[in-house]
Parts: sequence; C-alpha cells; structure tokens
Amino acid sequence: MKRVDPTTFTAVLPFKRVNRNWYNAMAGAALLGNSEVAAGMYLFSECGSDYIVVCKEMTYRFLRPCLGPAVYHIVNAEDVQEKLTTGEEFNINLEMEIRQKFKKKKKELRVGRCCITFHCTPKAQMLERKNRRKNNGN
Repeated sequence: MKRVDPTTFTAVLPFKRVNRNWYNAMAGAALLGNSEVAAGMYLFSECGSDYIVVCKEMTYRFLRPCLGPAVYHIVNAEDVQEKLTTGEEFNINLEMEIRQKFKKKKKELRVGRCCITFHCTPKAQMLERKNRRKNNGN
C-alpha cells in the first residue's frame, strides 16, 4: 500500500494460488474482502490512531474476471481532514476502482468498482460514553 500523491492512494493484492478460484481467476471473496482492507488503511492513514473506524456499508460491482494482481485506487473520497477538525464522529463515503495489473504492459484493466461507507468515532468520545455508563450503573 502506498500514497502516490495527496489525492491518490493505491494498494496491490498479489495474484497467488491462495487468491485464485477453480477457473484460475482472482477469487471474488479476495477482491471484495481486500476492498475493505485497502479503504480502511487509507482512512487509518488519514485519521490516525485517535479514531475507531468501522465499515457500515459496502457495495462491490464485479465487471470482469481478474487474471492478475489487483490494484485498488481510491478515486473519490470526501474531505477527511475537514471532518476531523470538528472532533465529532462522522460517516465518510469512499469510491474505489479495482484494476488488473498487466506484467508486460503499463496498462491496467478495470475489473470492479466499490463504494464503501465508514463510521469514524473519536476514541476519547468512546471512553467518555463508557465512563458515563459505568457511573450511571452504580
């Protein structure tokens, strides 16, 4: 996983035996599951360790079989820094394109699209709620 520039973040899922299905394409579960991981890593890098990040909703659109390494590109993200300045919990929507990387060509073929929504809560707010519940329970 790496940040290409301030607005582009990519992650690569290698094409290995463990990720393949019985007809030698990338398994759909691997593509789908790693979408959440790639988007979550992007969000963790933006929010830092002060936030708890939970996936609320994810839709994945399979476009064609992936026959090589998959590259995850965040193509559209709401402004995270703007939401972080409030210090409150928030939801954020991310859109990703999943592309198959070719070894010999520099070209990438789009194999899927993913829209994902995360809920981010400051850890301090979670501790405050926990302490409030504990004190009210006594």
